[in-house]
Amino acid sequence: MAGEIPDLHAQERTGTGKGAARAARRAHLVPGIVFGGDADPLPINLPYHDLIKRLRAGRFKSTLFNLKVDGHEDVRVICRDVQRDIVKDLPTHVDFMRLRRTTKINLFIHVDFEGEEDCPGLRQGGVLTAVRPEVELIVTAGDIPERLVADISGMEIGDTLTISQITLPEGAKPTIDRDFVIANISAPSGLRAADDEEEEEEEVDPEATEVIEQNAETVEEE
Repeated sequence: MAGEIPDLHAQERTGTGKGAARAARRAHLVPGIVFGGDADPLPINLPYHDLIKRLRAGRFKSTLFNLKVDGHEDVRVICRDVQRDIVKDLPTHVDFMRLRRTTKINLFIHVDFEGEEDCPGLRQGGVLTAVRPEVELIVTAGDIPERLVADISGMEIGDTLTISQITLPEGAKPTIDRDFVIANISAPSGLRAADDEEEEEEEVDPEATEVIEQNAETVEEE
């Protein structure tokens, strides 16, 4: 989640019940509800095409949004459920939860790599592979970082960077309880191919070579 918290625009839904929901869908809107916090539930309608685009982008349920509804103050929300048509698999209703600043939530945070110009491994022709360009963290809603910074300025070819080497925001922790890999620097493809050829030459079976020599000696004696 690099950059600012994305805005999510919606309209307040004046009616409730199945009739209002069907009317919203005919108008190319998806009905939803915003609940939680210290306010009453707020029925809303979301533009269908905008919602579809966000759903196809992925991780809709783990993205924090700044919900903007005319006549209401902006509020931070996170999706808690997307109901879909059982035949067409298209969204028919969306539930959002308001978040207090102290609420703990799981979010994917983007990783930015810095120090590439000073990285010895890259200067030698190595290739940086971002194993996890985003990391899922448990964070407080009021202290969500825009990004994580990974310093690779000291990495050599063959080195790996793990989550323990990244400074996390105070109060944040990974959802995975182990020191997992964020990135690594591998040798250039040409160098890897040369190494593989050397390994194949070194793996020649010495017993097979010995048999060939014995057979050659036998032929000479005859």
